[in-house]
Amino acid sequence: MRVTASTKPHPHDDAPDTGESFERLATLADGPERRALRDEVVRSWLPMAERIAVRFRGRGESLEDLYQVAALGLVKAVDHYDPARGRAFEAYAVPTITGEIKRHFRDHMWTLHVPRRVQDLRNRVRVAAKELGQTTPGRAPTVAEIAAHARLTEAEVRTGMEALECFTALSLDAEVAGTDGYALGDSLGRSDPGYDLVVDRAAVGPCLAALPERERTILYLRFFRGMTQSRIAEQLGISQMHVSRLLSGCFDRIREELLAEAR
Repeated sequence: MRVTASTKPHPHDDAPDTGESFERLATLADGPERRALRDEVVRSWLPMAERIAVRFRGRGESLEDLYQVAALGLVKAVDHYDPARGRAFEAYAVPTITGEIKRHFRDHMWTLHVPRRVQDLRNRVRVAAKELGQTTPGRAPTVAEIAAHARLTEAEVRTGMEALECFTALSLDAEVAGTDGYALGDSLGRSDPGYDLVVDRAAVGPCLAALPERERTILYLRFFRGMTQSRIAEQLGISQMHVSRLLSGCFDRIREELLAEAR
């Protein structure tokens, strides 16, 4: 097993010896030679990055995509690593790669925005449930057990448990469990057009009350009794043309008053 400059055993048996390469990188100016050496170092450490990525499989992201994210974290680690600080590269790279993968899950795997606090609760509940599962074979740990193990309240545990399966959103066309073809969208409420009618009637009431009695009568006969303009004209002893002009005048007056109030 290779030993680092700090004499501590390396955590990976096949870790490449890139100490001299990093020292050269620190002295080279940006150009083809430096980029080629940088790419060589990245390729040397890719197996380590992929081992870290494997730890996160089974959480809704493909392993191939996890490899890509881990490789991005590795590139960032190589670019920002400073050998002059005397710290082994892997000690710097492992948290950098792990952080990149966790950031990927936080920023890209949630269909809806979920508060960071809820995401943290989800992770703590998941880890606690996994650890307790090893001591309680044959059954799932209870909310109280998880709360005690993770040092959370039971309400926080329930919040975390609700978020465990919330990376993606269901389609409104998805069938509700236990039903026969009843879609999720069918359970959502819709706006009742009757409310708009109530608002309109309340708004137009004062305008109608301000009209002369004859105009109010014409509007009543036309829209509440369903009479034609000709029948209204006969009943009131005026021409049908006059009834039409009075109706138009009422509409214009009411419209102007309502628009003035809206301003």
